[in-house]
Amino acid sequence: MSTIKDVAALAGVSYTTVSHVVNNSRPVSDDKRARVLAAIAELNYVPSAVARSLKANATATIGLIVPNNTNPYFAEIARGIEGYFRRNGYCVFLCNSDNDIETQREYLRVLHEKRIDGLIVASAGDDAKAAHALNHAGVPVVIVDRPIPGLRADLVQIDHETGAAMATRHLLDLGHRRIGCIAGPATTAVSVMRVAGFKQAMAEHGIEVLPDAIVAGDFSSPGGYAAASALFDALAPTAIFAGNDLMGIGALRAAAERGIRVPEDCSIVGFDDVELSRYVYPSLTTVGQAILRLGETAASALLDRINGVVSGPTRKLTVEPKLLVRESSAPPSLPASVSSSSHQQKV
Repeated sequence: MSTIKDVAALAGVSYTTVSHVVNNSRPVSDDKRARVLAAIAELNYVPSAVARSLKANATATIGLIVPNNTNPYFAEIARGIEGYFRRNGYCVFLCNSDNDIETQREYLRVLHEKRIDGLIVASAGDDAKAAHALNHAGVPVVIVDRPIPGLRADLVQIDHETGAAMATRHLLDLGHRRIGCIAGPATTAVSVMRVAGFKQAMAEHGIEVLPDAIVAGDFSSPGGYAAASALFDALAPTAIFAGNDLMGIGALRAAAERGIRVPEDCSIVGFDDVELSRYVYPSLTTVGQAILRLGETAASALLDRINGVVSGPTRKLTVEPKLLVRESSAPPSLPASVSSSSHQQKV
């Protein structure tokens, strides 16, 4: 591999002159510039990014950690982040923690060694050690989607609790009362907030939520399939709120295998509005968010910190959800029974 000294020797100039041409750091005569550029082309010389970053104290690289890069939700967020930074002259290192705390910690260490200019994290879960490491990372940090307790960093997320309440109220307004909920992992703040929104909407209608009405999933389609199967066996719900679209799609499969028609026998509503939710059959009613815009918002927030446009206290940037009604939700086939002896119903 050719070095800067090889270029200098071929061009008949000093290696500092080559450096000035490559980095455009000082004026160089047209003759010398032409000879240097010709030598670079002949030797196929590639300047050392490491050396240049040491001199500039910047690498034009960004670290991005997501919990599951096969989940279309995080894939779309990553696409928004990568696209924004590419347009602004940065390269993004994408790391998949695979929902594992230890893997996430290892990637944090590796990215720190890469001398990145900034970091965006969609966390694999609550992790005090990660919070401590990120608080001492020495570079600007932005958290997207999943807050990490104890971390002092800008947070970009959708209003999870409001969105879940919105989805549940939609089912209640249709006349459903026996509504099941497929939650995400209890270790993620996102899941906790979405379950809280579900309970809030049910409480507004005087409906007590019994333990078997909420089944934990893992934000995957197989997890949604297993959780919906448990709900069908224990609760026989007329409607299900799934904590994300992938689990909602799994619930559609579980219903089909049992001969349960959607939405005639059971309505299903998801959360996220991933692209796939529009093309399954029946198309999934969901609480939507502009996922690409969420990623771009996180990228913009980080770049503002890197460039010193924003300083001082951390910020919370919230994207408001909206309900997207499609084919998977409808009024129940039979009127929901209402107890005449009590105003409070149980599910």
